Parts: sequence; C-alpha cells; structure tokens
Amino acid sequence: MGTSLTPEFWERFAVLLVAAIGLTCVLTASFDVLAVRLLRRRVRRPSDQAGAAPTVAEHRTSVRT
Repeated sequence: MGTSLTPEFWERFAVLLVAAIGLTCVLTASFDVLAVRLLRRRVRRPSDQAGAAPTVAEHRTSVRT
C-alpha cells in the first residue's frame, strides 16, 4: 500500500511553502513596526518629564515687537 508522491503534490507543496514563508515575513515585519511605534510612544510621553526643568528648546523668544 505504498503511495508515491506525485509531481502535482510537489508543485502544490512548493506553492504553499513559498506562500507560508511570504506570509511569515510580512507578519513579522508588521509586528516589528507596530512594536517600534509603541516603544516610541512610551518614550515621548510628556508625563515622564513633568517634574524636569524646562530646557532652552521649550522656550522661544518672541520675534514680534
């Protein structure tokens, strides 16, 4: 009762393997971008620096007279 793997099987196997690899790469890249965005949002929160002294960049001199 041995069955041989047909050329049709290998063709479908190759197509599904390439599709799975492509999907894995796309999902991995998407989650990496999402993780980086979330980390950047956490770093930029103003509440972390609420007690800190203001820097020169936060105060602008008025140009109008």
